[in-house]
Amino acid sequence: MVGKEHFTVVTDTSRSLYARLRPVPIENVRLEDGFWAPRLKIIREVTIPSQYRLLEETGRIFNFRRASGKETGSFRGLVFNDSDVYKWIEAAAFSHAYEPNPEIISLVEQTIDEIAAAQDENGYLNTFFTFERKSERWKNLRDMHELYCAGHLMQAAVALYRSAGNRRLLEIACRFADHIVDTFGPGKRVGVPGHPEVEMALVELYRTVGKREYLDLACFFIDNRGKGIIGGNPYHIDHKPFRELDEIVGHAVRALYLNCGVADVYAEVGDKTLFEALMRLWHNMVERKMYVTGGVGSRYEGEAFGEDYELPNSRAYAETCAAIANFMWNWRMLLLTGDGAFADIMELALYNGVLSGISLDGRHYFYVNPLADRGRHRRQEWFECACCPPNIARLIASLPGYFYSTSDNGVWVHLYASGKARIDLDGSEITLIQETNYPWDGEINITIHPADVKEFNLHLRVPGWCRDASISVNGEKFSGPLVSGYAVISRSWRDGDKVRILLKMPVERLISHPHVMENNDRVALKRGPIVYCFEGVDNPGFDVWDLVLPDDSQIRVEWMRDLLGGVMVVRGEALAVDPEAFGRKLYAYKDEVRLSVRNVEFTAIPYYAWANRERSPMTVWVRSPEKLL
Repeated sequence: MVGKEHFTVVTDTSRSLYARLRPVPIENVRLEDGFWAPRLKIIREVTIPSQYRLLEETGRIFNFRRASGKETGSFRGLVFNDSDVYKWIEAAAFSHAYEPNPEIISLVEQTIDEIAAAQDENGYLNTFFTFERKSERWKNLRDMHELYCAGHLMQAAVALYRSAGNRRLLEIACRFADHIVDTFGPGKRVGVPGHPEVEMALVELYRTVGKREYLDLACFFIDNRGKGIIGGNPYHIDHKPFRELDEIVGHAVRALYLNCGVADVYAEVGDKTLFEALMRLWHNMVERKMYVTGGVGSRYEGEAFGEDYELPNSRAYAETCAAIANFMWNWRMLLLTGDGAFADIMELALYNGVLSGISLDGRHYFYVNPLADRGRHRRQEWFECACCPPNIARLIASLPGYFYSTSDNGVWVHLYASGKARIDLDGSEITLIQETNYPWDGEINITIHPADVKEFNLHLRVPGWCRDASISVNGEKFSGPLVSGYAVISRSWRDGDKVRILLKMPVERLISHPHVMENNDRVALKRGPIVYCFEGVDNPGFDVWDLVLPDDSQIRVEWMRDLLGGVMVVRGEALAVDPEAFGRKLYAYKDEVRLSVRNVEFTAIPYYAWANRERSPMTVWVRSPEKLL
């Protein structure tokens, strides 16, 4: 261990010429709310230790000992199992930045010992390609995930260096990166990763150690995609050059990790053709291929994006890692542009498609996140392919680093939660104190404490879901226009100045584009950033799949402190269809069947909290009454 030399940020755009925003370090933000602060504690005290135990039990750390010759036996698990260890280290690093934890860092140090011992003299490091498989290295980039694992090693090393000053893993990662630079590039081996990941990792490694070759290699991998080097398949996003893409296709996580890497490259080199392609892909995804929860990747086959508007509910794949990748990509686009549309998608995915991926106790996980279920889908403690558990751990552990940003003479507030942030703006420290019960309440009070009287722009995000917002400064109404989703308050700020934001949060009924066939004549409920669902355990006496919600039904919200860790539920009047008129028939002539309905009271809970109790049916979308037989 050496003295800490960096603040802990996830994506360091502080010197990126083509990024508008700069991140605020994780350790400069304290969340003191009732929503995220407890989850950070669970990640630190439950999730990270339990995942380490599972990494040992499932042989993932054994594989490193085997590769170094410390233990004998066969390689255990899937070819990319090294990456789960690296993601776990990254989660531990971010958690340590927020709340130093010597016990966790001790486990990390022990793990690094095993990683270091497994590295070859030439820098190569992958526990699958050792001994009898050594001759197969770099022979099948499409399928074997060598560069994917390398990327996660680099990200873990950067996070640990920034959070704990640990150079050992950084040196291991740089040795491996140097080996990759010596292997691939102009005049060397031509290659494209079958699973993008290394691109954004190489850029972050470049930002950390300043070695231009890492950035150049990321550009090389992006530029060679679409030339058919790995088969030219849309599944691998290799069917056309990136700059020509106009539809998001293929394996959802691969596609979005690629977009993350391209956004990172753009931040450094400013190639507008890359940014234009990113925007085309973003519009295609958000407008035609994204679930109401922010989940993406509708197909089980290939964990892939489907056709436009192909968004089934009970057969939704919506992998947790894909929602995380959606968040990661939109974070990078936000850093590039300062456009609140990207923060809106971050927030949507975070509170719904991401958070549903982990149980309330921090020990169980969803790999896929359907929007309707008969009660059979349950979270698991672990998976053979365990990419999602450490992925969600590293995202939540790093979450304080996404709330704020700075720009030239500007402080930005992207997300809302009670707490305190120390922000360095042009060498002057500004403290912001948030007081709010967000996401359950839309009132946010922010007190500004500059070290001295300072003139700067305060950019406050007004979420796209809010159709009625008001802002006041020291009791006086602010009436300026929104700029790309942010209220920009320009003034000389004094110690104790107060800003009050009121975001009206009615329960809203959402409908789908008519080409989303499964949702025709159906509605979903959303309040603020939270998407709701109907779970059978809360609705005895009828099947939630039979629920019909009239447009004029009376709806109310109610705080339930002892339910699901404390949630705001939606309750109201509705109808339930009696399907018994069909008898044993699957189909009937329309004039033969008349469905009866009855009045019921319903309860809806946040989608992220479903399947934390006994098994029962669940659905997000319920019928509206216009088309009842």
